[in-house]
Amino acid sequence: MISFHLARADNGVIGREGKLPWHLPADLKRFKAQTMGKPMIMGRKTFESFPAPLPGRRHIVLTRDRSWQAAGAEVAHTPEKALALAGDDAAVIGGAEVFALLLDRADRIELTEVHIQAEGDATVPAFGAGWRETAREDHQSEAGRPAYSFVTLERGQ
Repeated sequence: MISFHLARADNGVIGREGKLPWHLPADLKRFKAQTMGKPMIMGRKTFESFPAPLPGRRHIVLTRDRSWQAAGAEVAHTPEKALALAGDDAAVIGGAEVFALLLDRADRIELTEVHIQAEGDATVPAFGAGWRETAREDHQSEAGRPAYSFVTLERGQ
C-alpha cells in the first residue's frame, strides 16, 4: 500500500521556507504513529528540513541530483526506484513535487486539513475526483492553534 501523509491548509499550502506554517502537536503525534516502522519516501528538501533522520523509520530520498547523499538517507533517482526500495508499504511524506509524482500510485491519503488560509511557498491542490472520504475527526481551535480535521481518503472504485 502506498499512503500519503500530509497536513494542508484550506488554501492548499503545505509549507513555507522548508517548514510547516503552523504547529499542531496532535498532527505531529498522528504522523509519528502512522509512519513508525515504515519506509518513508520524500524529496531532498523534505529530508533536509529535519534536524536529523526521524527515529524508527527508513528515509528514502527521491532526488534528481546524482551526487547527493546524506547520513540516514537511501537515495533514489526515479519514483520507480524509490517504490522498489520501499517495498509493499510505503509512506509518502512530501514535498509537493513528490506528491504530484506519486499521486496516481497512491492507495490512501492521511490528510490533516488545517482550517486557515496560510502563507506559503509549497502547495498541494485538492486531490479531486477518484478519492472518497472514509474517516473524519474534527478538532476545534484551541490555545491559539487553528482548527483542524484528520481525514482519511481512499481511492474510489
